[in-house]
Amino acid sequence: MTLVRARAAISATDPLAPLTIERRDVGPGDVLIEIAWAGICHSDIHTVRGDWGQVTYPLTVGHEIVGVVAQVGAEVTRHRVGDRVGVGCMVDSCRRCANCLAGHEQYCLEGFTDTYNGVDRDGGVTQGGYSTHIVVDEHFVLRVPEALPFEKAAPLLCAGITTYSPLRHWNAGPGTKVAVVGMGGLGHMAVKLARALGAEVTVLSRTLDKRDDGLRLGAHHYRATSDPATFDELANTFDLILNTVSAPIDLDAHLRLLTLHGTIVSVGAPPEPVRATLFTLFDNRRSFAGSKIGGIAETQEMLDFCAEHGIAPDVEIVRADQIDEAWERVLAADVRYRFVIDISTLAA
Repeated sequence: MTLVRARAAISATDPLAPLTIERRDVGPGDVLIEIAWAGICHSDIHTVRGDWGQVTYPLTVGHEIVGVVAQVGAEVTRHRVGDRVGVGCMVDSCRRCANCLAGHEQYCLEGFTDTYNGVDRDGGVTQGGYSTHIVVDEHFVLRVPEALPFEKAAPLLCAGITTYSPLRHWNAGPGTKVAVVGMGGLGHMAVKLARALGAEVTVLSRTLDKRDDGLRLGAHHYRATSDPATFDELANTFDLILNTVSAPIDLDAHLRLLTLHGTIVSVGAPPEPVRATLFTLFDNRRSFAGSKIGGIAETQEMLDFCAEHGIAPDVEIVRADQIDEAWERVLAADVRYRFVIDISTLAA
């Protein structure tokens, strides 16, 4: 075992604390990564505060990780010392079920191993990226193209792939009309990606407060859902609606915005159950679906796509001692649009 510096949650309510955590020894197929940047995801906060189930404390979160390969195991072929690499929301899966073999490790039938608060191969609890180093099986380590600014690459490992995967699966592209619900960390990436894929993009946000941002980032249209006229004027319009918010929405009202065979895909996860009237689905043969992240191959495809098209999240850099403040700002929706931790400040 190797001891590394980290910021960890001691409980659901205490501030994060400096802590030394253990990383397993580098095995034959493992990669040791010296972490440079780690994104802050709303999921980090939900997990630590127990919103999504049982938590084993102390816990180091963070599943938007980029850094440099510091050591490789004897059987590693995909990565070399010095490579720019990243790690997202999962660090293992069974790799033998039908879904894994199809390249959809995120839907592993035995359940993938979460980057944090999961069960590691040695039976311990996985610890995430708010730390100086991490050891990960090479299969779950991504190559970060040189064209991507390193400090902006980390959020792509969650916010980027979470929005790219459904856009690709539901064929967003030229001739399609895509609406993005919400203009936060996920929403702003959905706008950039959908525009780059060739779709006509509309942002649906509660207010027009971020209209200038939305249009700057690539949206063709920006409408306020607090205005009832929005739902009347846009009825039967969209092929795909990507719901990125983690709060309840009027699902029936949004379903009526779909054209024939249109689909609403939710990537935001409100804690409350959602409700819809089945007759709303019957009209236009509408669909309501959900989507997780993406598989390893698709995540690499996303990184390469972003590098090719000059796409990166808008980020604000914070020091390790500012994480708690950043979390509170995430909860207050006071970030445009993702926080990224400078991991070099963990020693401060």
